[in-house]
Amino acid sequence: MSNGASILTFMIISFSLALILIMKKDTLPANVKRPLAILALVMVSFSFVLMIFSFFSGA
Repeated sequence: MSNGASILTFMIISFSLALILIMKKDTLPANVKRPLAILALVMVSFSFVLMIFSFFSGA
């Protein structure tokens, strides 16, 4: 798998996790919400960094 495909796959997974957490926020247990939200925030932030990096590197 090429580098661009790996970045795209990671972006799709991270945005999907964030979307699922937003849609199912009422059904998640209270002790699981915060760690999953932090993980989703880190993954989405890293996705944006990778997207900007791929634009500048020409991938």
